[in-house]
Amino acid sequence: MNEMNKKQSADADKIAVKLKQGDRRALARAITLVESSRSDHRATAQALLNIILPDTGDSIRIGISGTPGVGKSTFIEAFGKLLTAAGHKVAVLTIDPSSQRSGGSILGDKTRMEELVRDPNAFIRPSPSGGSLGGVARRTREAMLLTEAAGFDVILIETVGVGQSETTVAEMVDVFLLLLAPAGGDELQGIKRGVMELADIVVINKADGDLKSAAARAAAEYKGAIGLMRPKSKNWKPKVLMVSALNKIGIDKLWETIGKYRAARGSDNELADQRRDQAVAWMWSELGDSLMARFRAHDVVAARIKQMEADVKAAQIAPTTAAEKLLEIFLEK
Repeated sequence: MNEMNKKQSADADKIAVKLKQGDRRALARAITLVESSRSDHRATAQALLNIILPDTGDSIRIGISGTPGVGKSTFIEAFGKLLTAAGHKVAVLTIDPSSQRSGGSILGDKTRMEELVRDPNAFIRPSPSGGSLGGVARRTREAMLLTEAAGFDVILIETVGVGQSETTVAEMVDVFLLLLAPAGGDELQGIKRGVMELADIVVINKADGDLKSAAARAAAEYKGAIGLMRPKSKNWKPKVLMVSALNKIGIDKLWETIGKYRAARGSDNELADQRRDQAVAWMWSELGDSLMARFRAHDVVAARIKQMEADVKAAQIAPTTAAEKLLEIFLEK
């Protein structure tokens, strides 16, 4: 082991000790390491992840997605405060692939979660802006392991973006919550079937005051829609619940339902099998991302890519042929 590797290993050991003691500064530093693109930081981060791996996996991982204006920040704060009051340690992580274009909304969300931010048993970490979905997902997965090693037993992973990010979150959590507004009809038509199929629990928020009856109608419509879909699990049929995050109504029932979900899917190791499959899928995703990064960084490939793209656009060469040629260049010794 050379001197650089020895230093990275020693740094990882020191951080791991403090991390497992619940040191929040060590946790923040560890997440900064996994977010870094510097090669020495990445090496230290990988050493750290391997050290703390036996201390991970004891949390419940909950994915949360929702339509714009549904009150996600209010919901996460109310849910998080319920859990910390019950003695849990809650980490909130985000996946925001839109942040490179808009700056993302999570920074604003964090300032709105004023009570949860100040809670000593809560930890909120925005995704770094400017990252692709794959890069942000990688960092979020690693941050999830780090928060687990630091003693957080409930991990909330929020998707701020839309589209593929819902699938990405669903592939790294135990239970996926879809947060919706109290409207039916046209609103139901606007929810993509693929997103509905991901949901283990559908939560109708703002079910209070003048919107209570609308929420009840929406819940009935969503129940009907879910009934037409094939369940992901043989042991669990997705549920539809109504809550008011603002008035803290129904949040306790949601947590109770999550407990029933874990019991149902844990009865024959279905959840444990899901996590093992997710770990293997993460490995292949990481391999694909790493290979593509090395491919684009290859000097000769980088010099040929723009011309090859121009030839494809001009229909002078078939896309498949161009891909094969670039791959041949990459594999040349």
